[in-house]
Amino acid sequence: MIGHGGSFETRTPGASAPPADARDAATRLIARHARRFPNLEPAELADEGLDPRDAALAHAIADACVRRWLTLRFLLERCLSRPWWKVEPKVQAALLVGASQLLLLDRVPTHAAIDETVEWAKRNVRPGAGGMVNAVLRSLTKMRAPDGSGERMLRDRTTLAPDELPLSDGRALALAEPMLPDDPVARLGVATSLPEWHLRRWTKRHGYDWCRHQALHTLVQPPTVLNVAHAPSPLPADSPVEPHDAPGHLVWTGSRAALVALLRSRSDVWVQDAGSALSVGAAEQERPSLIVDACAGQGTKTRQLAAMFPSARIVATDVDDARRSVLAATFARHPGVEVVGPSQLRPRCDGRADLVLLDVPCSNSGVLARRTEAKYRLGDRQLERLAGTQRQIIADSIPLLSPRGRILYSTCSLEREENEGQVEWAGTWHRFKPARRSLAEPTGLPGCKPCAYRDGSFAALLAR
Repeated sequence: MIGHGGSFETRTPGASAPPADARDAATRLIARHARRFPNLEPAELADEGLDPRDAALAHAIADACVRRWLTLRFLLERCLSRPWWKVEPKVQAALLVGASQLLLLDRVPTHAAIDETVEWAKRNVRPGAGGMVNAVLRSLTKMRAPDGSGERMLRDRTTLAPDELPLSDGRALALAEPMLPDDPVARLGVATSLPEWHLRRWTKRHGYDWCRHQALHTLVQPPTVLNVAHAPSPLPADSPVEPHDAPGHLVWTGSRAALVALLRSRSDVWVQDAGSALSVGAAEQERPSLIVDACAGQGTKTRQLAAMFPSARIVATDVDDARRSVLAATFARHPGVEVVGPSQLRPRCDGRADLVLLDVPCSNSGVLARRTEAKYRLGDRQLERLAGTQRQIIADSIPLLSPRGRILYSTCSLEREENEGQVEWAGTWHRFKPARRSLAEPTGLPGCKPCAYRDGSFAALLAR
């Protein structure tokens, strides 16, 4: 089982026909999600043919729907005459897309959000569906406390009161009356779109204040962070970047096209959150000759290893063919990195690896602000299944080690079962001891500056 990537990221192909407009593109994607919910996977939004402004709106709508699915569903159900599960997926998608604009997005006029969503339902479901969508969305508008112009009333700062919805920028949408649950944990679940059972689990283990912080963190729009710790020369003075609180990192503020151009011109700079970089940093005192990156994904941590240990030989793999193809293309001209298939790993490296990086698949509970779809997969069954996979990957990696070789085990999880629990298992059954370990909890709340943002991560350097 060696070669599992650090996440379950897969890509769903977009619809064959180009979208008619921003709302069409977003609603198509959300309809696909509605058919799978809660088992959502990352999926590309089909925005071909849209101008940049429409494409940005489509992505904003789709992100708001996925990030706040449970919030929107809770309020929509108050306007429905039937249970949510009895509403067909395309109509669910139309309602979510309309609700996200009415409640969560700035500068979208009420009439545009309703009228265009109704027309989409008429065209893509049936004429009668438009009437139902129209009635529900108009009822939803009455839940908003109106400002002087009859649009949304916003509060400068959220208090998680029962009559407001927290927004990603730190403000809150005022509701016409208290509509969220009285119980603080249940209310937090609705307000932040997190499963209540998981919030109760966090509260039991860490307390409500810790749970509240982590839940609100998931609402933040994560910045693009660059790892420049190993760049021998600084970026040009006019680069669109800002300092980050973590040394060796910068926040990118420019366009996507400019970022792509930068990354093509600088192999010593790459996109990597500071929390992710901390995981590999746990091995910085090592002096390996041969490194195996057994769960390399698309190679972010492989880049970091190559920069940290320029004289080492690195063999990288991943069981996912698509990720491994990206990995091979990324390092095609790198003299120190060899990308191989999973079946080639042991013949090439058995008994010779000084360091084996295992960035194992996990629940992603430390990166829910980035992996918004992962919050709905959280559950006891998932944790049990992932823990079994993680233990198998550890066991499969042991034959790769040289006599003094070490395993660098890492996750982007906050769950003990996936972190300290696996370190203890490795000690009990394979006599490994943690030489170093680190847990970086997510930082940055709605309204905070991008420089304060960090994903969560765990790492343990295991030695015998």
